Amino acid sequence: MAIDPTGADLKAFLAQDVDEPVTMLNLLRFGGGGRARYDEYIAHFRRTSVPYGAEVVYYGYGHAPVVAESGQDWDAVLLVRYPSRRAFSEMVRDPEYQKGTHLRSEALVEAVLQPTSEVAAE
Repeated sequence: MAIDPTGADLKAFLAQDVDEPVTMLNLLRFGGGGRARYDEYIAHFRRTSVPYGAEVVYYGYGHAPVVAESGQDWDAVLLVRYPSRRAFSEMVRDPEYQKGTHLRSEALVEAVLQPTSEVAAE
């Protein structure tokens, strides 16, 4: 299973509302030793994402699910708000950010990276 976005993934991502805010939902499954490795990645992410306006909204570890089919439980959940899809794309191309992406790749055996948009309150 792919855990990192490809060029084609980013192209499709940028084809939609490139300047609108986006919150990325990350569902994460760790490999052996992955939790500590991912925590290292989060520290790197917090340092290198600042110029792009990224904001970690929530990062937490998963527990036994209340309702889920087999295999649908996750080790961690991360929500990151970006001012735009363009900002996300620029960040992932930044050489300083890329220096730490190996930590993410080494930590994970499975991931979902789902863009979301906020529903306006009525």
